[in-house]
Amino acid sequence: MVKIVIFFKRKPGMSVEDFQKHWRTTHADIIVRLPGIRRYVQSHVLASAYRKGEPVCDGVAESYFDDTQAMKALAGTPEYAAVLADEPNFIDAPSMGSIITDEYVIKDAKVPATALKSIDLVNRKAGMSVDDFQKYWRDVHGPLCVAAQAMRRYVQNHTRRAIYDSGRTPPYDGVAMAWFDDMQALRTAAPTPEFERLRADVENFIARDRSPSVLAQEHVILA
Repeated sequence: MVKIVIFFKRKPGMSVEDFQKHWRTTHADIIVRLPGIRRYVQSHVLASAYRKGEPVCDGVAESYFDDTQAMKALAGTPEYAAVLADEPNFIDAPSMGSIITDEYVIKDAKVPATALKSIDLVNRKAGMSVDDFQKYWRDVHGPLCVAAQAMRRYVQNHTRRAIYDSGRTPPYDGVAMAWFDDMQALRTAAPTPEFERLRADVENFIARDRSPSVLAQEHVILA
């Protein structure tokens, strides 16, 4: 199974509240009709993120398909045409970006429906190969996340190797997603030795200045 991760801003002049409502209702109803879609998840950036300005994105969507052929088969279908027709109603088109990924569920404990979701759009550090980056992220950094008790669930989404092999440069090398019980759980965990080790290890493989993050509320639209 493959997953496409899409990130975007709301259209100019639209309030965050109206954006989130349209995305979660009108657009979600259109998305779930897509032929071949297996799972669909929306992550809405928390309202508190806007207190200090605009976050890098207002939302992150995750759509799952059996394979890339199932994704390509959407082209030309009326269901996909309906998706494209609705996007200008709430999305700022120039802000949209996406990566096709392989998902690695590193830690999979149960999380509450109201859990806090941290999303990091990551790029590897300069001079590091794609293969070395993916291996380090999965095999070295992954176990450190497993050991972090406050991190209930942790998923790595690696940009597919075929993207690089085709000569294209993706906007990000992957997306890290971590779930916490709530904001207080994250704040309590931040100064612990477990999280200090995580932050220190990030320097070994991620370009922090090119890897923005957001905090969000997850909505599973199609399970």
